Amino acid sequence: MQQLISPPGTPHADPQSLEALAAVYAYPDQVNHGRPWLRANMVTGLDGAARLEGLSEGLSGDADKRIFGVLRALADVVLVGAETVRAEGYRPARARAGFAAARAAAGQAPAPAIAIVSRALDLDLTAPLFTEPLVRTVVVTTEDSPAEARRAVAGVADLVVAGEGSVDLPAALAALAERGWTRQLTEGGPRLLGQLTAAGLLDELCLSLAPLLTGGDAPRILHGVQMADVQRMRLVSLIEQKGFLFTRYLRYPAPTDSVPTSS
Repeated sequence: MQQLISPPGTPHADPQSLEALAAVYAYPDQVNHGRPWLRANMVTGLDGAARLEGLSEGLSGDADKRIFGVLRALADVVLVGAETVRAEGYRPARARAGFAAARAAAGQAPAPAIAIVSRALDLDLTAPLFTEPLVRTVVVTTEDSPAEARRAVAGVADLVVAGEGSVDLPAALAALAERGWTRQLTEGGPRLLGQLTAAGLLDELCLSLAPLLTGGDAPRILHGVQMADVQRMRLVSLIEQKGFLFTRYLRYPAPTDSVPTSS
């Protein structure tokens, strides 16, 4: 694993160590002052496919999983769509020993909470995501979601109600930030990421590019939405390992003047 481009203000270091990767992917200092920062972590093949045989797992590799773990270890909350939870068999985030001291010093829980976006509330409430989380799972839904399902979900998870007809994503992210969860991470899927981006909520994209050509009809990492305009991004970090490229892009122009540094 080699660092080809380092983020501004970050010393060039061997990205093999967890400490170096944590510095590369550090959230901006503004998260300590109540301004949430939403980053996305996605993987794609060379031809733009966001899934292989229906799952993102097939595009991943050892280094991608390592960075995936670091991004989760830095986050307060992981936002994910219900379709992705079902398809990928989501489990609770786990505590990582290498980050325990840093999370405690930052006032974070041992692991990030998982927040599921679901209007229909078609969720398996017996799954470990609801029965074994270190931090109680959150479900983000709408005012007109099925009342009986909402009562059942409230028994095993925290409910955030935002919007009617469809989830009001700005309100949902604000509600998560009110809990002190300003280090926000989304893992998609493509439909949720498209909605977040179209709403102007995405600050950062961490994109893993797998050295694979897959063909087929897999969606892109943004899927199913129309955007009023393109969103320009600025490359601030690039890591290579065995043909995989791990990129970090920031929104450009940035919504603030903050430069991502260790928080």
